[in-house]
Amino acid sequence: MSGHGFHVHGPHDHELEHAGQHADKDKFAGMLAVMTAILATIGAIFAYMGGATQANAGLFKNNAAIKKTEASNQWNYYQAKSSKQNLAELALALVPEDRKPTYRDEVERYKQEKAQIKTVAEKLEAEAAAWDRQSEEQLHLHHRWAQATTALQVAIALAAITLLTRRKWLEWCMFGVAAVGIALGGAALLHL
Repeated sequence: MSGHGFHVHGPHDHELEHAGQHADKDKFAGMLAVMTAILATIGAIFAYMGGATQANAGLFKNNAAIKKTEASNQWNYYQAKSSKQNLAELALALVPEDRKPTYRDEVERYKQEKAQIKTVAEKLEAEAAAWDRQSEEQLHLHHRWAQATTALQVAIALAAITLLTRRKWLEWCMFGVAAVGIALGGAALLHL
């Protein structure tokens, strides 16, 4: 019958013709879908790293607080020994000559004990400062990972908008923001 100038298309013929005319748009959508999946995967890794560094920062800050408390306890102990030393020095000035050697020995003993306590307290303060530094470093890395994750989330949103609007300039914006996010993740990975 088609030889008489009359031609009938089936529904599948129409769909094939439509797909052939819009093949570039389908490639565009496919490419954006793949990019979105890649960005989401990288973003998930960055989010995990951000959470891990945040947890580390909290743990390190907790360790610093424990060491500060231990150092404070040592300084309190030092003060108690100083008070006892002061009382022994006062007694040394007030007691008769035959009892002075006992108080001289006590004064010397307190001086030695205080020196040991001071060494321990200073060591604990140094450890607390080291834990504080490590916490700050981890917190800085957490912020870097969070910035990277946020940039990738924005890139994914731009990919969706690009797919809906089919604007090429939005596609370039999406790639630019994704590159910024990946660069920030690289900076976090390198501890910058």
